[in-house]
Amino acid sequence: MSVELSPRATEIADQTKLLLASGGYNGFSYADISDRVHIGKASIHHHFPSKAELVQTVVVRHREQTQEGMAALDRQLADPLERLEAYTGYWSKCIREGTAPICICAMLAAELPMIPKEVADEVHGYFEDLAAWLARILEDGATKGQFKLRDSAVIEAQTLMSTVHGAMLTARALGKPEIFESISQAAISQLSAPG
Repeated sequence: MSVELSPRATEIADQTKLLLASGGYNGFSYADISDRVHIGKASIHHHFPSKAELVQTVVVRHREQTQEGMAALDRQLADPLERLEAYTGYWSKCIREGTAPICICAMLAAELPMIPKEVADEVHGYFEDLAAWLARILEDGATKGQFKLRDSAVIEAQTLMSTVHGAMLTARALGKPEIFESISQAAISQLSAPG
């Protein structure tokens, strides 16, 4: 599902993404978006009739952007270790600069029992996409002798994915962005095969 939005709808979606990163699905209302975008709530409803539709659109866009980013890393970096470091490096920079202090899908995953099914389905899809991509990198790296996998590539990918998202929460909880980088680098080091 590719999403084409008008410039105003794009602005609404972008502000919603920031609000999701700050407080999750239940942490904002159309009034909050109205304050940020400087239009009435009725105008927001014109673009996105329901909050569920708005958040689903935001998550679909996030998935598409993530897939584009993963494909770009695959094209630009042949080395599996470099791809993993670029992935965690992206999040490290976002967290350090405050541009994306946490993955919105990590925030929404914590709220899964309380969010609409259409949003939950997109969140599930995001994590499935990411785990599959990480598993391919780990398999490639294991084949090249860079990684020593203790379990299947899928389990190792899910473990790494969980560690990365947990590191985001830890950095946020402690108010120390540098903790994300330390934890994610330690996770990658544990995968690296002894030289």
